[in-house]
Amino acid sequence: MKAYVFPGQGAQFVGMGKDLYDNSPLAKELFEKANTILGFRITDLMFAGTDEDLKQTKVTQPAIFLHSVILSKVLGESFKPDMVAGHSLGEFSALVANGALSFEDGLVLVSKRALAMQKACEAEPSTMAAVLGLDDKVVEDICAAITEIVVAANYNCPGQLVISGSIAGVDAACEQLKTAGAKRAIRLPVGGAFHSPLMEPARVELKKAIDETKILKPVCPVYQNVNAQPTSDPDTIKKNLIEQLTAPVRWTQMVKNMVKDGATEFVEVGPGKVLQGLIKKVEPGVSAESATV
Repeated sequence: MKAYVFPGQGAQFVGMGKDLYDNSPLAKELFEKANTILGFRITDLMFAGTDEDLKQTKVTQPAIFLHSVILSKVLGESFKPDMVAGHSLGEFSALVANGALSFEDGLVLVSKRALAMQKACEAEPSTMAAVLGLDDKVVEDICAAITEIVVAANYNCPGQLVISGSIAGVDAACEQLKTAGAKRAIRLPVGGAFHSPLMEPARVELKKAIDETKILKPVCPVYQNVNAQPTSDPDTIKKNLIEQLTAPVRWTQMVKNMVKDGATEFVEVGPGKVLQGLIKKVEPGVSAESATV
């Protein structure tokens, strides 16, 4: 069985999507539609902007979404997923690709999500840190014992977990995690504490937008971040999408569940190869490659 997976924030690079725009009339049409919906020419920033341009949250999230979704559309008849999943932002790309969300609605939600998250980041300075070389349970227990806000946010693969919270909370956790034997516990260059309780204002703001958006029964199950379980039920998809902003990304568990349910081949749709690397660390026996037109 074939699983298609969609990357999240951090996969962006200058020039992303330009080959699609130049070589596919369908891609060009969708990119231009996106420029109109967003109210600015995101294609200019994607194709010929700077790294700094692409790091703006209002640009980063729609850019990765567009690259992923438009690539899935250009694949045409060869895009036949048995299951889909996305890492954080990538879940929205996965839901458009499997027919649960329209292209237009997906882009609008992603744009609103990016702006709501940016606002939450500005309201309270916060951060994230990568922790390497410790068991998940050790990381969870150390975070739970700290009085400041700090939680496990991204279960990326065995031995690689990202924590998220207040600056004081993350710094305190990093010190204790190093003492406990972490190979590395280092702050990430991110705008704020994604997938933590500090994203609650963004979750509330996005809930209204998601509640008002039509979600259809998808062509195949989506494995969602909050519980790593597959679903094709529109109401469940909505509920989990809303919870996603303040809940951890359970990528390790999602990959394991997809393999348990029959996935033998993973195809990453979008910029970069981050997910392929993580998948091979979670399940070394499976195939993982990039989608190509």
